[in-house]
Amino acid sequence: MDFQIHLLLIQDGVTNGAIYALLSLALVLVFAVTRVIFIPQGEFVAYGALTLAAIQAGKAPPTVWFLVALGAAAAGADIWQAVRESRGSRIPAILGINLGLPLALAGILQVAPLATLPLVVQVILTLLVVVPLGPMIYRLAYQPVAEATVLLLLIVSVAVHLALLGLGLFFFGAEGTRTPSFTDGSLSIGPATFQYQSLWIIGITVLLIVGLFAFFERTLYGKALRATAINRTGAKLMGISTDMAGKLSFALAALVGAFSGVLVSPVTTIYYDTGFLMGLKGFVGAIIGGLASYPIASLGAVMVGLLESYSSFWASAYKEVIVFTLIIPVLVWRSLTTHHVEEEEH
Repeated sequence: MDFQIHLLLIQDGVTNGAIYALLSLALVLVFAVTRVIFIPQGEFVAYGALTLAAIQAGKAPPTVWFLVALGAAAAGADIWQAVRESRGSRIPAILGINLGLPLALAGILQVAPLATLPLVVQVILTLLVVVPLGPMIYRLAYQPVAEATVLLLLIVSVAVHLALLGLGLFFFGAEGTRTPSFTDGSLSIGPATFQYQSLWIIGITVLLIVGLFAFFERTLYGKALRATAINRTGAKLMGISTDMAGKLSFALAALVGAFSGVLVSPVTTIYYDTGFLMGLKGFVGAIIGGLASYPIASLGAVMVGLLESYSSFWASAYKEVIVFTLIIPVLVWRSLTTHHVEEEEH
């Protein structure tokens, strides 16, 4: 193996690792705030990529009608809660946010010349369709059992994953798709050649990570999420709504997942179930970080990308086995160095 091949493998590993890093950050965030191991994280990758592909083909994506259906269900749940709490004045706002906005977006997607829109507008429309699915899924599937054990929340995550996977097959079919690159061509620096799309992925990943850091450090909602992650009971006593924190964390996870799908779809063919495997590799990075440390999870995800890249070169038939085997020594090491603490009773 010569130096040029090393450079290609490192570029491929860092590019994939950047996507896995985003997914691992989202998984750590959701677990820290809600105690949910968010297995469906990968489905947002597939939904984001395939929704963008539908828009670029000039078709209204079927996910927008899924958004309308979930909005109607979430509106019904919120209205029932408002009636029980004698807060009927909130009903118009509930209907407007959960049902009115999705219907307006569906109308726009039906009449707009989607295929001729600029790429930036197509990406924005994709995010507007996919990102609200996160908080709606939290409202319907997780909020009613928010105080349950981690095991029960994991079972709910498995159920949500299977449901989204089946709906993905129904919405998009079994055929894969690939979207056009943001910028064609490559950049040569000395002996190294970098594809522009890889540079886009790495650059936008860095910007998203910096943006998330600024959000948590500088904004009121970010500080509320940090407080909830540190101590849920203390956050409640300080007047922070854990329901709001859960919805916001799921919205951020959906944003990261959908944007990851938009970034990766020009470099790999995306199928309805592709996101699941990518989400699992992000989960390996999150486990390396102990589902608690954002920097270690990011570095672990990049390590997963590099390991996958070199495994593809040396033993392509076993690359998935090699990558997922990495989790075993990590779990053994953590089991030997971490004291077990029983889950708090609520």
